[in-house]
Amino acid sequence: MKAAWYDRKGPARNVLDVGELGMPEPGPGEVRVRLFASGVNPTDCKRRAGQGADDFGYLAHFPDFHRIIPHNDGAGTIDAAGAGAGEARIGERVWVFDARYRRPFGTAARFVVLAGNQAVPLPDGVTYAEGACLGIPAMTAHRCLYAGGSVNGQVILVTGGAGAVGNYAVQLAKWGGARVLATISSDKKAELAAQAGADCVINYKKEDIVAAVMDATAGKGVNRIVDVNFGAHTDLYAELLADNGTIASYASMANRKPGLPFYSLMLSNATLRLVMVHAMPEEAKARAVKDISSALWHGALTHRIGGRFPLDRIVDAHEAIESGTVVGNVVIDID
Repeated sequence: MKAAWYDRKGPARNVLDVGELGMPEPGPGEVRVRLFASGVNPTDCKRRAGQGADDFGYLAHFPDFHRIIPHNDGAGTIDAAGAGAGEARIGERVWVFDARYRRPFGTAARFVVLAGNQAVPLPDGVTYAEGACLGIPAMTAHRCLYAGGSVNGQVILVTGGAGAVGNYAVQLAKWGGARVLATISSDKKAELAAQAGADCVINYKKEDIVAAVMDATAGKGVNRIVDVNFGAHTDLYAELLADNGTIASYASMANRKPGLPFYSLMLSNATLRLVMVHAMPEEAKARAVKDISSALWHGALTHRIGGRFPLDRIVDAHEAIESGTVVGNVVIDID
């Protein structure tokens, strides 16, 4: 089968190869998916580049293998099933998640084998490219929003509302009955966040975030924050949150070892949740799949694809993400 892989870490142009590898076969409880699209996420690029070393414990979740086919997300059609996986599923359109989690072979290939519950039915009205966007971004957004229960009637602040996770967070929060505020950094991103359903869009480069949030909430603050940049916002949380609010963050690239204003947050009985989508409890993954699927079947989600590349140009896809110039998801078309 055609695939992309690396057998050492480093810059994309130095380590990624594209060629032919052997066909994988499904074992008991597994299905094989003929992929038509592979979703590329920042974490895929970081693992390939070797960023983070093991001082953050990355290797426990992404162990090294002799050869790695990258990427966790994708979409395609089930073409084979192992014992107990259900032959009736052969031919089913699916989106897949966690393909590369603690495994060597991900979705940057014509075929992938994984557990049957990691291949989720994809509605006919959703393209394979759109289905490949869902895994990490949509499931991260769901965990940030719903780990504490329903968001109906709440006010949610999403930082980075035009990004891959942020855009899904805006949509899933609106789907759940919340009022949504989103921060962005440009007029174009403001347009994308508004299209996703944000009720109030705040340009943090031009506006004071706290003042804008207080104005939009009549001084009450927000119930939950979905944050793309924890270390950049820790000093603002106590001013942004209403009592008994929740901060859910999935990244802190600006400050990888941030401090925390403990007593300011404790006095409002705040909850802090750090989200690593792959390590979510299985019941949380199952709920995310159920809710995302429901939103998909009801046509409640749109998918922001910022770049598409053929598999032969996987290097360009990784570099597009690393450049920081792509807004939304990056997808690789398989054939």
